[in-house]
Amino acid sequence: SPASLTSRSRVAPRRVSIIGAAGAASGDGAPDSGFYVTTPIYYVNDKPHIGHAYTTVACDAFARFNRLDGRRVRLVTGTDEHGQKVEQSAEKAGVAPLEFAD
Repeated sequence: SPASLTSRSRVAPRRVSIIGAAGAASGDGAPDSGFYVTTPIYYVNDKPHIGHAYTTVACDAFARFNRLDGRRVRLVTGTDEHGQKVEQSAEKAGVAPLEFAD
């Protein structure tokens, strides 16, 4: 329950996506509560486009704003380097999947 979370010395961070995060960011008022902001998982076999830049910049700005407001924020981003489509794209390019992902 929320009451039991605030009585602990350390509260586990919440995972918050950028969509609808404003309500979750207000938190429960506990000074040590924190949360994660996550970007989508980008695929290495696709070309970067404006949507990648938009979501990364929006998540970064949201995280920085909340840090300035005194909240503990962890921004998490990454790529999907595993999967059949990556293997197929690497094969098509004539390289090993690891080399393709790098």
